[in-house]
Amino acid sequence: MAKKTEEEKRHSALYREYRPHTFKDVRGQDQVVSVLEAAIKKGTIAHAYVFSGTRGTGKTSIARILAHELGTADHDIYEIDAASNRGIDDIRELRDGVAMMPFTSRYKVYIIDEAHMLTKEAWNALLKTLEEPPAHVLFIFATTEFHKVPDTIKSRCDVYTFSQPSRALLSDVVTDVAKKEGYTLERSAADLVATLAEGSFRDALGILQKVLTISHDKKVDITEVEKVTGAPTGSMLRALTAALHAGDAQAALVAVHQAIQGNMDARMLLKLILERVRAVMLSRNAPDVAALIAHEFTEADFAELAAMGKDASSKINSNLLRALLSAHEQMAYAALPHLPIELAILDSFARSELPAK
Repeated sequence: MAKKTEEEKRHSALYREYRPHTFKDVRGQDQVVSVLEAAIKKGTIAHAYVFSGTRGTGKTSIARILAHELGTADHDIYEIDAASNRGIDDIRELRDGVAMMPFTSRYKVYIIDEAHMLTKEAWNALLKTLEEPPAHVLFIFATTEFHKVPDTIKSRCDVYTFSQPSRALLSDVVTDVAKKEGYTLERSAADLVATLAEGSFRDALGILQKVLTISHDKKVDITEVEKVTGAPTGSMLRALTAALHAGDAQAALVAVHQAIQGNMDARMLLKLILERVRAVMLSRNAPDVAALIAHEFTEADFAELAAMGKDASSKINSNLLRALLSAHEQMAYAALPHLPIELAILDSFARSELPAK
């Protein structure tokens, strides 16, 4: 394979450039990889698999790796997007093609992404094939919504559940990729990218690509990540945390308002605040555990959060944490995304602190 030029690499999506190509490249899915490698070694490959997990966890990448590890050439691998080819006519066409032998490989591998999007009729059309599959055919269904896959299909497949990568793992991944691209990523910047990615390798590398695009000195700090992603700035988060610590509802609401006025995502604002409130609570009740998450913050920020935890007068407590968690759940269907945050603040602190109307 010809080596890519610098110009080609610059315009290539990082998640495609650095997606795993062998089982050794896969990170964070040992429970899947180890079993698949053992099955290949013992020759006990199933005729159909369901790969279930949240977006960006490597389901399609591992499906391709499995196909290649079985010696399947690219022209004998068929990738189908069920979101666009979900009807019974599409599946009938696929079913007719199944009977044909592979061109040069032992197996014809069908990778069906977003499998939960298939219609009931389409699934029913596949049942017969899955009950009596040709020896040369292997199906791999990838889905983010396992509960939508019919039980009749699940029972005929080997099911693998993909883990959502930890923030620490995502942080390590983006740091490694940045280094390979010739950049240095500050630890707090890597942690913020990992937080914003919400458990997705693909999203983490997508965010990283945007950040690297604007870097002029190839040394990326947290302010550059905040600028590119629209994440709340450190100063804004510190102001809101300080208001919660003091039990100052008005100052907390002002901070939320300023964040929203700055077009910052309300859900991400709340998530980052939850992490800070959690750090305060852990510093107060389980300092050894708190020390394990210290790297997720800047040194100055963690010192400030730890001091809040030691302050007996702090208004950051389990009731506030519970109210913020409830607000996070309510955001999905709130008419105004930031309204649950405001209600959580008002419900947690005395309304008397607000100026009388």
